[in-house]
Amino acid sequence: MGLILPLTILMLILGTTCGAFGKRESKVKTAIFLSPKFELGPGSVANKYDYDIDFPRGHIALKSFNAEVIDELGNPVPLHETYLHHWVVARYYEAKHVATHTRYDGHRELHQSGHVMVRNGGICQRDVLGQYFGLGSETRGTATDVPDPFGIVVGDPAEIPEGYEEKWLVNIHAIDTRGVVDKLGCTECRCDLYNVTEDEYGRPIRSDYKGGLFCCYDESQCKLREGFEGPKRSLYLRYTVKWVDWDKFIVPVTIYILDVTDTVKIADDSSGVVLEHNCLTEYDVESCSSGEKECLHVKRTRVPVQKGGYVIYGVAHQHSGGTGSSLYGKDGRVICSSVPKYGKGKDAGNEENYIVGMSTCYPRPGSVKIMHGETLTLESNYSSTHGHTGVMGLFYLLVAEQLPFQHFTHPSRSSFFTNINTLFS
Repeated sequence: MGLILPLTILMLILGTTCGAFGKRESKVKTAIFLSPKFELGPGSVANKYDYDIDFPRGHIALKSFNAEVIDELGNPVPLHETYLHHWVVARYYEAKHVATHTRYDGHRELHQSGHVMVRNGGICQRDVLGQYFGLGSETRGTATDVPDPFGIVVGDPAEIPEGYEEKWLVNIHAIDTRGVVDKLGCTECRCDLYNVTEDEYGRPIRSDYKGGLFCCYDESQCKLREGFEGPKRSLYLRYTVKWVDWDKFIVPVTIYILDVTDTVKIADDSSGVVLEHNCLTEYDVESCSSGEKECLHVKRTRVPVQKGGYVIYGVAHQHSGGTGSSLYGKDGRVICSSVPKYGKGKDAGNEENYIVGMSTCYPRPGSVKIMHGETLTLESNYSSTHGHTGVMGLFYLLVAEQLPFQHFTHPSRSSFFTNINTLFS
């Protein structure tokens, strides 16, 4: 059966789950939406920013967000045809008098003063990695559920500035690898395969930059096998959101995204000591020498966090070649380890040689705590039998300031506002 249009599909399925330690029955709502259409031909790249996407509204607690790329018939598209480099979903406030333009290609984003980004809890500089949700090739096989009675609270009228309304955007970065000469090289955005020496803004790419986001921007083209021809096709990101309406029994969690490329400097200003983060989001893995017994590239960084809490959920994000990532406390204890699952076949969700899932951490509430001001160690491991370009070593955490028995009233929460223009700079 063909995909039913209009392109936004909404299915509300009301279910019942036990909430807040038996004090109430919370009705989990589920909605399935489609992003605006994007088109890809063999070897081509889409890096789209869609604003004011369909999303649950009101004062709610988000419980899960999953996504996958589908074709016009609603069929899941395998990674060996369209590689999902990443998708991210971010939250922003828009002045009510501002007219929304919903589609922006590449990094050409909104430039009106009537928009402010509401970023996660940090900790990277400015609005780098400021999204609420985001995954890549591992999307279909990675759990994202937030356990009861916790939730990611959004839509609080008390937090939305007067004259503004809350909206959401999605960035979809997908690479069509049908007919390319080197599938892995194209997904790792090797500059020589894209035949580029300038970024999307026309700025020269430095000579030692072998591959990464600067070389596989929107509408760029990876090298095809000679004579290969194939049709363009229309694709969509189908995303599923689960949530519950806000009530006093929900315990809010804060989102933290850590980056193994982060280098932290301590500086002083008029307000005291300031931590200056420099998250690069991507890095290269050099191939090991033939004499090495173990071809494993280990990258580590030490990251101080100003605000701690109880870890409720954790998961890493890696690219092909990744072997796992771990987050350690100051005393060396393991806060969370997350390892990739590689596919073994051809079907969507089980594609051979692609990461199709990441293991997650769901500690018993109260059993894993990060102290205020604690310095954490993040480690990201990749196989270096072959070199890799543009890989990532991110770690996504949900942290609660309080446990349920401590949570009698909604704690005060502050939003992190930044200019939306540099969200993914």
